[in-house]
Amino acid sequence: MGELIAFLSGKGGTGKTSLCAGIATSLAKMGESVLCIDCDVGLRNLDIALAMTDCGGLSFQDVCQGNYSLEHAPAHPKFPSLRFLTAPIHCTADAIDSTAFGALVRQARKQFKYIFLDAPAGVEAGFRLAAQYADRVVVVTVTDPASIRDAARTGELLELMGKKEVRLIVNRINEKLYAAGRFTVDDVMDKTGLRLLGIVPEDPNVVLAAAFETPLITYTKKSAAAACGRIAKRMQGYSVPISTTTI
Repeated sequence: MGELIAFLSGKGGTGKTSLCAGIATSLAKMGESVLCIDCDVGLRNLDIALAMTDCGGLSFQDVCQGNYSLEHAPAHPKFPSLRFLTAPIHCTADAIDSTAFGALVRQARKQFKYIFLDAPAGVEAGFRLAAQYADRVVVVTVTDPASIRDAARTGELLELMGKKEVRLIVNRINEKLYAAGRFTVDDVMDKTGLRLLGIVPEDPNVVLAAAFETPLITYTKKSAAAACGRIAKRMQGYSVPISTTTI
Protein backbone atom coordinates (compact mmCIF):
# COMPACT_ATOMS: atom_id res chain seq x y z
CA MET A 1 0.00 0.00 0.00
CA GLY A 2 1.19 3.47 -0.82
CA GLU A 3 1.87 6.23 1.68
CA LEU A 4 -0.06 9.47 1.85
CA ILE A 5 2.07 12.52 2.69
CA ALA A 6 0.52 15.97 3.20
CA PHE A 7 2.59 19.14 2.73
CA LEU A 8 1.33 21.94 4.97
CA SER A 9 2.34 25.41 6.09
CA GLY A 10 0.69 27.76 8.51
CA LYS A 11 1.75 30.81 6.53
CA GLY A 12 1.91 31.54 2.83
CA GLY A 13 5.19 32.19 1.06
CA THR A 14 7.20 29.37 2.63
CA GLY A 15 7.94 27.64 -0.69
CA LYS A 16 5.87 24.60 0.29
CA THR A 17 4.55 23.94 -3.22
CA SER A 18 8.00 24.18 -4.79
CA LEU A 19 9.36 21.70 -2.24
CA CYS A 20 6.44 19.34 -2.77
CA ALA A 21 7.19 19.35 -6.50
CA GLY A 22 10.96 19.06 -6.04
CA ILE A 23 10.70 16.08 -3.70
CA ALA A 24 8.03 14.38 -5.85
CA THR A 25 10.11 14.66 -9.02
CA SER A 26 13.20 13.47 -7.13
CA LEU A 27 11.33 10.32 -6.06
CA ALA A 28 10.02 9.78 -9.59
CA LYS A 29 13.53 10.17 -10.97
CA MET A 30 14.56 7.35 -8.61
CA GLY A 31 11.86 5.18 -10.17
CA GLU A 32 9.17 5.51 -7.51
CA SER A 33 5.52 5.82 -8.52
CA VAL A 34 4.15 9.14 -7.28
CA LEU A 35 0.77 10.86 -7.48
CA CYS A 36 0.69 14.58 -6.72
CA ILE A 37 -2.67 16.14 -5.82
CA ASP A 38 -3.07 19.89 -5.61
CA CYS A 39 -5.48 20.57 -2.73
CA ASP A 40 -5.41 24.36 -3.05
CA VAL A 41 -9.04 24.53 -4.18
CA GLY A 42 -9.88 27.67 -6.15
CA LEU A 43 -6.26 28.69 -6.79
CA ARG A 44 -3.80 25.85 -7.66
CA ASN A 45 -0.13 26.34 -8.55
CA LEU A 46 1.42 22.89 -8.20
CA ASP A 47 1.28 22.35 -11.97
CA ILE A 48 3.67 25.28 -12.42
CA ALA A 49 6.22 23.91 -9.94
CA LEU A 50 5.95 20.46 -11.55
CA ALA A 51 6.31 21.96 -15.06
CA MET A 52 2.99 20.36 -16.05
CA THR A 53 0.93 23.38 -17.11
CA ASP A 54 0.52 21.89 -20.61
CA CYS A 55 -0.48 18.42 -19.42
CA GLY A 56 -4.21 18.95 -19.07
CA GLY A 57 -6.33 20.15 -16.19
CA LEU A 58 -7.89 17.00 -14.77
CA SER A 59 -8.89 17.81 -11.21
CA PHE A 60 -9.25 15.50 -8.24
CA GLN A 61 -12.90 16.59 -8.11
CA ASP A 62 -13.41 15.10 -11.59
CA VAL A 63 -12.18 11.76 -10.25
CA CYS A 64 -14.11 12.03 -6.99
CA GLN A 65 -17.33 12.54 -8.93
CA GLY A 66 -16.71 9.45 -11.04
CA ASN A 67 -16.26 11.28 -14.34
CA TYR A 68 -12.70 9.97 -14.72
CA SER A 69 -10.49 7.33 -13.12
CA LEU A 70 -6.98 7.63 -11.71
CA GLU A 71 -5.70 6.08 -14.93
CA HIS A 72 -6.63 9.34 -16.65
CA ALA A 73 -4.32 11.41 -14.41
CA PRO A 74 -1.71 13.01 -16.70
CA ALA A 75 1.81 11.61 -16.54
CA HIS A 76 4.81 13.92 -16.21
CA PRO A 77 6.54 14.45 -19.58
CA LYS A 78 10.02 13.83 -18.12
CA PHE A 79 9.20 11.46 -15.26
CA PRO A 80 6.44 9.10 -16.44
CA SER A 81 6.09 7.38 -13.05
CA LEU A 82 4.75 10.70 -11.67
CA ARG A 83 1.11 11.59 -12.24
CA PHE A 84 -0.81 14.70 -11.29
CA LEU A 85 -4.32 15.82 -10.36
CA THR A 86 -4.95 19.54 -10.11
CA ALA A 87 -7.39 21.31 -7.77
CA PRO A 88 -10.86 22.34 -8.94
CA ILE A 89 -11.25 26.09 -9.40
CA HIS A 90 -15.04 26.52 -9.55
CA CYS A 91 -15.84 25.53 -5.97
CA THR A 92 -14.54 26.05 -2.43
CA ALA A 93 -12.71 23.64 -0.17
CA ASP A 94 -15.77 23.49 2.07
CA ALA A 95 -17.78 22.10 -0.85
CA ILE A 96 -15.49 19.11 -1.37
CA ASP A 97 -17.05 15.79 -0.36
CA SER A 98 -14.56 14.48 2.21
CA THR A 99 -15.90 10.94 1.92
CA ALA A 100 -15.41 10.89 -1.85
CA PHE A 101 -11.94 12.35 -1.45
CA GLY A 102 -11.13 9.63 1.08
CA ALA A 103 -12.24 6.99 -1.43
CA LEU A 104 -9.97 8.59 -4.03
CA VAL A 105 -6.86 8.48 -1.84
CA ARG A 106 -7.62 4.90 -0.74
CA GLN A 107 -7.66 3.87 -4.38
CA ALA A 108 -4.48 5.86 -4.99
CA ARG A 109 -2.70 3.90 -2.23
CA LYS A 110 -3.21 0.74 -4.30
CA GLN A 111 -1.62 2.25 -7.40
CA PHE A 112 1.17 4.54 -6.18
CA LYS A 113 4.05 4.24 -3.72
CA TYR A 114 3.71 7.88 -2.65
CA ILE A 115 0.72 10.22 -2.78
CA PHE A 116 1.63 13.86 -2.14
CA LEU A 117 -1.08 16.31 -1.11
CA ASP A 118 -0.14 19.97 -1.50
CA ALA A 119 -2.46 21.85 0.86
CA PRO A 120 -3.17 25.59 0.79
CA ALA A 121 -1.45 27.75 3.37
CA GLY A 122 -3.35 28.25 6.60
CA VAL A 123 -5.46 25.94 8.74
CA GLU A 124 -8.87 26.11 7.10
CA ALA A 125 -10.86 23.55 5.08
CA GLY A 126 -8.05 22.77 2.61
CA PHE A 127 -5.73 22.04 5.52
CA ARG A 128 -8.23 19.59 7.03
CA LEU A 129 -8.90 17.94 3.68
CA ALA A 130 -5.21 17.20 3.13
CA ALA A 131 -4.32 16.33 6.71
CA GLN A 132 -7.12 14.03 7.75
CA TYR A 133 -6.11 11.04 5.62
CA ALA A 134 -2.33 11.57 5.76
CA ASP A 135 0.05 8.92 7.09
CA ARG A 136 2.80 11.51 7.35
CA VAL A 137 2.72 15.29 7.41
CA VAL A 138 5.47 17.65 6.33
CA VAL A 139 5.26 21.18 7.76
CA VAL A 140 7.27 23.73 5.78
CA THR A 141 8.49 26.96 7.35
CA VAL A 142 10.96 29.72 6.67
CA THR A 143 12.96 31.45 9.38
CA ASP A 144 11.00 34.64 10.04
CA PRO A 145 9.21 34.77 13.42
CA ALA A 146 5.68 34.81 11.95
CA SER A 147 6.30 31.69 9.87
CA ILE A 148 7.83 29.86 12.82
CA ARG A 149 4.90 30.79 15.07
CA ASP A 150 2.41 29.60 12.44
CA ALA A 151 4.35 26.36 11.97
CA ALA A 152 4.14 25.77 15.72
CA ARG A 153 0.37 26.33 15.64
CA THR A 154 0.07 23.97 12.69
CA GLY A 155 1.91 21.32 14.68
CA GLU A 156 -0.44 21.81 17.63
CA LEU A 157 -3.52 21.36 15.44
CA LEU A 158 -2.06 18.24 13.87
CA GLU A 159 -1.43 16.82 17.33
CA LEU A 160 -5.07 17.47 18.21
CA MET A 161 -6.00 15.54 15.05
CA GLY A 162 -3.98 12.60 16.34
CA LYS A 163 -1.21 12.89 13.76
CA LYS A 164 1.99 11.30 15.06
CA GLU A 165 4.28 11.39 12.04
CA VAL A 166 4.83 15.13 11.62
CA ARG A 167 8.17 16.42 10.39
CA LEU A 168 9.62 19.86 9.67
CA ILE A 169 11.41 21.30 6.63
CA VAL A 170 13.13 24.64 7.14
CA ASN A 171 13.23 26.34 3.74
CA ARG A 172 15.07 29.32 2.26
CA ILE A 173 17.93 29.34 4.72
CA ASN A 174 20.33 32.22 4.21
CA GLU A 175 23.79 30.67 4.07
CA LYS A 176 25.62 33.75 5.39
CA LEU A 177 23.41 34.01 8.47
CA TYR A 178 23.70 30.28 9.03
CA ALA A 179 27.50 30.33 8.77
CA ALA A 180 27.75 33.34 11.07
CA GLY A 181 25.75 31.58 13.76
CA ARG A 182 22.96 34.18 13.60
CA PHE A 183 20.44 31.41 12.97
CA THR A 184 20.21 27.78 14.01
CA VAL A 185 17.83 25.06 12.93
CA ASP A 186 17.74 23.92 16.55
CA ASP A 187 16.03 27.21 17.43
CA VAL A 188 13.30 26.53 14.88
CA MET A 189 12.86 22.96 16.09
CA ASP A 190 12.59 24.15 19.68
CA LYS A 191 9.99 26.80 18.84
CA THR A 192 7.85 24.52 16.67
CA GLY A 193 8.27 21.34 18.69
CA LEU A 194 8.69 19.37 15.45
CA ARG A 195 11.34 16.89 14.36
CA LEU A 196 13.48 17.87 11.41
CA LEU A 197 13.19 16.25 7.98
CA GLY A 198 15.42 18.61 6.05
CA ILE A 199 16.88 22.05 5.47
CA VAL A 200 16.82 23.84 2.13
CA PRO A 201 18.87 26.91 1.16
CA GLU A 202 17.60 30.08 -0.46
CA ASP A 203 18.00 29.45 -4.18
CA PRO A 204 17.04 31.73 -7.11
CA ASN A 205 16.99 28.68 -9.36
CA VAL A 206 13.59 27.73 -7.89
CA VAL A 207 11.99 30.81 -9.46
CA LEU A 208 14.01 30.50 -12.66
CA ALA A 209 13.05 26.86 -13.17
CA ALA A 210 9.36 27.74 -12.82
CA ALA A 211 9.75 30.66 -15.23
CA PHE A 212 11.31 28.37 -17.84
CA GLU A 213 8.65 25.69 -17.18
CA THR A 214 11.30 23.17 -16.19
CA PRO A 215 11.39 20.89 -13.13
CA LEU A 216 13.87 22.22 -10.60
CA ILE A 217 15.86 18.98 -10.49
CA THR A 218 16.47 19.08 -14.25
CA TYR A 219 17.22 22.81 -14.27
CA THR A 220 20.04 22.39 -11.72
CA LYS A 221 21.55 19.66 -9.58
CA LYS A 222 22.77 22.00 -6.84
CA SER A 223 21.44 23.91 -3.84
CA ALA A 224 17.65 23.50 -3.37
CA ALA A 225 17.45 20.74 -5.99
CA ALA A 226 20.12 18.73 -4.17
CA ALA A 227 18.32 19.31 -0.87
CA CYS A 228 15.08 17.95 -2.36
CA GLY A 229 16.96 14.85 -3.46
CA ARG A 230 18.32 14.28 0.03
CA ILE A 231 14.87 14.72 1.59
CA ALA A 232 13.43 12.26 -0.93
CA LYS A 233 16.00 9.67 0.15
CA ARG A 234 15.09 10.21 3.80
CA MET A 235 11.46 9.59 2.89
CA GLN A 236 12.55 6.31 1.36
CA GLY A 237 14.15 5.37 4.66
CA TYR A 238 17.80 6.02 3.84
CA SER A 239 20.03 7.57 6.47
CA VAL A 240 21.17 10.89 5.04
CA PRO A 241 22.82 13.18 7.61
CA ILE A 242 21.52 16.72 8.12
CA SER A 243 24.31 19.18 8.77
CA THR A 244 25.57 22.61 7.73
CA THR A 245 27.45 20.96 4.86
CA THR A 246 24.17 19.91 3.24
CA ILE A 247 23.12 23.47 2.47
